[in-house]
Amino acid sequence: MSHLPIRIGTRGSKLALWQAHHVADTLLAAGLRTEIVIITTKGDVVLDRSLDKIGAKGVFTEELEESLRTGQIDIAVHSAKDVQSTLPDDLELLAFMKREQVNDVIVSFDPSFSLDQPDIVLGTSSTRRRAMLKRHYPQAITAEARGNLQTRLRKLEEGQYDALVLAFAGVHRMEYDELIVNVMPETQFVPAAGQGSVAIECAKNLDLPRKMALRNLLDDPDTHVCLRAERAFLRTMEGGCSIPSFALATFTDEGTLQLHGGLISLDGQQYVEEIRSTTDIEAAEELGHATAEAVLSRGGVQILADIREHRHSESGTF
Repeated sequence: MSHLPIRIGTRGSKLALWQAHHVADTLLAAGLRTEIVIITTKGDVVLDRSLDKIGAKGVFTEELEESLRTGQIDIAVHSAKDVQSTLPDDLELLAFMKREQVNDVIVSFDPSFSLDQPDIVLGTSSTRRRAMLKRHYPQAITAEARGNLQTRLRKLEEGQYDALVLAFAGVHRMEYDELIVNVMPETQFVPAAGQGSVAIECAKNLDLPRKMALRNLLDDPDTHVCLRAERAFLRTMEGGCSIPSFALATFTDEGTLQLHGGLISLDGQQYVEEIRSTTDIEAAEELGHATAEAVLSRGGVQILADIREHRHSESGTF
């Protein structure tokens, strides 16, 4: 294996840098030298439009992927939920690090905040969270909240929102746990595919001994199996844009792999979910595909068509 340092590509937000340093520390503990390379993505620059308007496919990953191709970096570190469901042919996901708690959480500077209060304003940039809030808390008003975590918290402090809806993983990693006023049950607010895990991407032609060493050091096998199922679900569901789908794979106490996947309409009124399981972890991707096909056949196709029509009428293109 080459003695050159492992060049780790990352976005420049504090959370992205936390993830990159987490990777670097893991490699350093094994005696490998590292170098962190900060790369700005479209999702970091375009903050005046929601993710579904700029096309969430690759919005946080495209520039990092180009740097993998050119050899500027050896690996790219992503939040797994930001990685598009289908990768370019010359790239691969090398590892998924051990998953953090998967829940969505409500964050507020008001410790007495309650979701049952009337006319509360909740900030989120997620199509899925917005739709689920409309379903379960129809009295709440949702408002667009783009930018990194610190930017969103500043807007919250300024009073633009009463609370934010965020992933526990990011809040916890940035040590804002004391602001969490509600942990949403993952059976009701089922997370996005990949939520809570850090994904490691590389070029397929990366030096093989280096590739194998990185996989052995960074990959968590159980998380990898779960994310294979979730990403297969997402690939099968993919509507070509940011859609309010959800997928969470877990292992039962008996060792069975279970996948809870589904789709919700933008207004929260239509909701299709499916829970399937397998005892064969080699069949993780088949489980994801079959779960998605069931969701599509039970009304998901129409929900996707309605979403496309809505977005087309809003923007004139899709």
